[in-house]
Parts: sequence; C-alpha cells; structure tokens
Amino acid sequence: MRRSLAYWNREFQRIESPILRYGFAVVAVAIALGVAFALQHYQFREVELPVLAVAIAFTTWYAGAGPSVVAVLLSSACFDYFFTEPLYSFNISTRDLPYFLIFVVWAGIVASFSAVRRRVEDSLRQTGDRLQVEVEERARREDEIKSLNRELAKRAAELEASNKELESFAYSVSHDLRAPLRHLAGYSELLQKQAASSLDHKGRRYVQTILASAKRMGNLIDDLLAFSRLGRTETRRTAVDLQQVVKEVVAEIGRDTKDRDIAWKIGALPVCYGDRSMLKLVVVNLVSNAVKFTRIRTRSEIEIGCLDGNNDEVEVFVRDNGAGFDMQYANKLFGVFQRLHLAEQFEGTGIGLATVQRIIHRHGGKVRAEGAVDEGAAFYFSLPNAHDATERTGSTP
Repeated sequence: MRRSLAYWNREFQRIESPILRYGFAVVAVAIALGVAFALQHYQFREVELPVLAVAIAFTTWYAGAGPSVVAVLLSSACFDYFFTEPLYSFNISTRDLPYFLIFVVWAGIVASFSAVRRRVEDSLRQTGDRLQVEVEERARREDEIKSLNRELAKRAAELEASNKELESFAYSVSHDLRAPLRHLAGYSELLQKQAASSLDHKGRRYVQTILASAKRMGNLIDDLLAFSRLGRTETRRTAVDLQQVVKEVVAEIGRDTKDRDIAWKIGALPVCYGDRSMLKLVVVNLVSNAVKFTRIRTRSEIEIGCLDGNNDEVEVFVRDNGAGFDMQYANKLFGVFQRLHLAEQFEGTGIGLATVQRIIHRHGGKVRAEGAVDEGAAFYFSLPNAHDATERTGSTP
C-alpha cells in the first residue's frame, strides 16, 4: 500500500498540463463539496471547513501554486454560497463575516504549508535522484575499475610468463650455442697453427676473421647469459656506500688503462639501499663505457657525481668527453644488442646498458642519457633513499 501511494504520489506530481492541473483543482473542490453535503445530510455539523481545507491541501500538493489559488477562491465561493447566511447568496451577513474570514485565512495557511512541504519534498526528491544517479555512476565506475584491474592482472601474469619463457629460451640457446662455438674456435686455431705456412695472406686473413667472429660471439653469449640470469637472481638489499663502490671500480679499470691520460673527477656520493654486487655491475658498465668512448681523446675526462634537489631519491651520473651520440636515438641505448657505433670503431655487445637499466628498474629507479655527437655523453641512474627503498622496490619484479 505504501509503495502504491508513493508511486501515485510521484505520478500526480509529474502532471505538467495546465488544463489537467487546474481541472484537478475544480474536481477536488467539487468532490469536497459533495462530501460536505453528504456529511451535512447525516447531521454532521460544521464539517465543511475541514473538508474544503483538505481539498485545498490536495490541490496545492499535487497541482501547484496556481491551482491552489483557484481552489481557495472556489472553496471560499462555495463556502459563502452554500454554508453561510444568507444561504444560496454571495452576500455575507455581519454575524457570519468572522466565520468566513477564518475560513479564508485557514485555507490560505493550509495552502501555504502544503506549498512549502511540496517544495521541500521536491527538493529532497531531486537530491535523492541526483544521489541515486551518482551512486549508480560510482558503481558503474567501480565495476569498470574492477574489470580493468582484472584485465591488468591477467596481462601482468601473461607478461611475467612470457618474460620467464624468454629468459629460459635465452639461457637454453646460449648454452646450446657454446659447444659448436667452441668447436668452431678450436678448429680455426688448429687450422691457423698447422696450415699457416700453406696459406696465403688472404687465407690467413680469413682464418683470423673467423677467430675474431667466434670470440665476439662468445662474448655475446656470455653477456646474454649474464643478462638472463639477472631475472632469476635474488637481490640482497643492504646499505651500499656508492663512494666506495666507485673507488673500487676506478681502481680496477685504472690498472688496464695505465697507458692513457684519464682525468678522473669523483664527487661526493651517498649511501643508498640495494644489492651491492648488482650496483657495482651498474657502475662497471657505465665507467667502462666512458673509458671506451673517450679513447679517441688525447686527454680523457670522466666525471662521476650525484645531483642534488630530490630528497626521495639519489641520482648519480657518469659524464665523459667522448664520442657522444645523437639524442634522437637515445631510446635505443638501453635495448638489448642496440648499438649506435660500428663494431670497428668501438667494441662491445650492446648488452651493457640494457643490464644497467634492468638492475636499476629492479631497485625501483630510472635511467636516462644525455649527449651530443662528438661532445660527450652523460648517463644518469636514480635510486630510492634507504628510508623508502623497501616500499618502492617491494612490488618491482
């Protein structure tokens, strides 16, 4: 019953036609007049006032302000004509004038209260409708977010499985290539030793090319194996003194570059949080690249330092005055087997910077590079500070 009344209440209040609204006022007063006559016939006295007031209240509630005025006027006219002396006349006697005025005032009060309540209910209903729309919209967005999260989790699982398959494939291929490569290099060396006297200059050059290519392929396999092992190696995070790590790397590389004029500039470096062996590999790759690409300079200049300005992370750089690179190809630097220089100019396999990026990403950091052709290059890597490193690297694969 309550739901039915609420339904018809909403349906009546949706009436927009003026004819229906003002017709509702006339019908409501007519019905109230009939009820008043019926009650009067059954000896109920002075009931016309509340009955007509109820008609005015209903008209105000369901039809609005304009029809309520019509209802008040019609009710006043009917009250004067049928219920005040002299009957069946619009004249009002002095004795019945207060009674008539009370009816008019009461009708106005009822109409005003009904109008106020209607406005309040309309406002509440509109607010409820807006809230309902917002709730439905929020529920729809939450469903979309859940669907996207499920799809993202599915894609992440597929990507993780693909990465593991690729790592296993690279590891297996690298192992399978070692045996034939050893045979190739071994028999080439035997041929060089035993048949050197019978080979002409061109033949000896061919054998030397085979040996150099076998050696290069061996280096590629070694680097590929090291790169694939990074995905399976567990990181052991501790406090790492980068200053000490850089000193060790520079000392090791310095022993192999005694015949070169290299000006080292090492600034103050912080203590960070990570796997010491992996971070040392990062420094080795970056410093080795700087040494390699400054070989064309009479005096090589290599600077290692730390940028200031970010309290959440530390950013270390390795800068040199070497061959540099074109910035439009900077996105290729950290790809596997990606090289911007010919092998005849600078040796290498193109895996070192990919290894750097993978290690830094596992530590929750970023890598970037800046440079210009023949003007040197600078490589940057960021690491989280020790106080929030665990939080940032906890979800890093």
